[in-house]
Amino acid sequence: MSATVPIAPIEFDRSRLSRVERALRLFTDVRPGEGRTALLMFANVFLILCAYYFIKPLREGWIAVSGVAGLSKLELRAYTAFGQSLLLIPVVAGYGRLVGRWPRAVLIERATLFCMANMLVFWALQPKFLVSQVPYIGIAFYLWVGMFAVFVVAQFWAFAADLYSEERGNRLLPMVAIGATAGAAVGSLLLEKLVSSGAVPTHHVLLMALVPLAASIWLTRRADVTEGGVAEPRHHVIAGGSAAVDRRGALRLVFGTRYLLVIGLIMLITNWAKTNGENQLFQVVQETLQGQVQAQGLTGDAVKTFVKEGTTAFFGGFYFWVNAIALALQAIVASRILKYGGFSALFLLLPVIALLSYSLMVILPLLAVVRTTQAAVNATDYSINNT
Repeated sequence: MSATVPIAPIEFDRSRLSRVERALRLFTDVRPGEGRTALLMFANVFLILCAYYFIKPLREGWIAVSGVAGLSKLELRAYTAFGQSLLLIPVVAGYGRLVGRWPRAVLIERATLFCMANMLVFWALQPKFLVSQVPYIGIAFYLWVGMFAVFVVAQFWAFAADLYSEERGNRLLPMVAIGATAGAAVGSLLLEKLVSSGAVPTHHVLLMALVPLAASIWLTRRADVTEGGVAEPRHHVIAGGSAAVDRRGALRLVFGTRYLLVIGLIMLITNWAKTNGENQLFQVVQETLQGQVQAQGLTGDAVKTFVKEGTTAFFGGFYFWVNAIALALQAIVASRILKYGGFSALFLLLPVIALLSYSLMVILPLLAVVRTTQAAVNATDYSINNT
């Protein structure tokens, strides 16, 4: 087996760097001609995550005022989240077939426009807005938000991986990832402030999300053109061969490799625990809001409006702190843990924090404690664990 030969750093003429590229070099290793696309991708994912975090807290508000006979609010949220996981299987499979049919920019544009059209439908069907009540609309919206994460959020990262070579991606994608976390923080903060102040009623939040999504389509087109575009759909292949990757091949790879199988099991257990923590937070929020309802003497439709807006505003603020902490961890801590502790330290940090956090939640099941501990778990997941 041949020894690995260190690759010397690539030298280039720094005088060819534009002013933008010189500024970006404060954050990452940008080379001449790369600054324009890097900024387009940064702005693109910033807007996409900003729109997503307009929608994600609203999902919690809708499920909070939904009901199924015989199920508590906590049970309804848990079962709906499980149903969302099952629904993702055929959705991802169907989306995968579209990848082989349309060029990348066309696919992204059509998928985003499809989601925007769905948002208009949900906006029109909100209870007590244009119609009186559509059965299970809150549950349908909760399920749809999971699909949105595939069609809009996940497809951006697939686009980025296709746009950049491995060498350029290693240098530039960390900066783009900071744009994603910053967009999530800004989106959730704006939502929380606008809903709490009453400046924007919750039934108009979906219309707010349309604006950054429309801009993201244009940015995707510009980035694709800047990098030369792709005339035909691309079919990803297995490294070293020409066979198209299919789901059975991926499963054989995971179940046939003890290393990948153990990692998969650890991620399964970790996400199961994190989901239970999120459900516990949701339960405590609902109990707190019900106490406020009784204290204020609210009745009838006023109760649903109060609970929906209160839940949406709470999770907007919660997601802001999660993403703000994640941004700091991503920018300052993650690289240092990887450098001094290695992959094992990165991989084990989330389970350790989750164990400490959920132990504290059992001892002190108060809203402030549950919110703080769950924010710590989610922030670590979005930053350190994703790294």
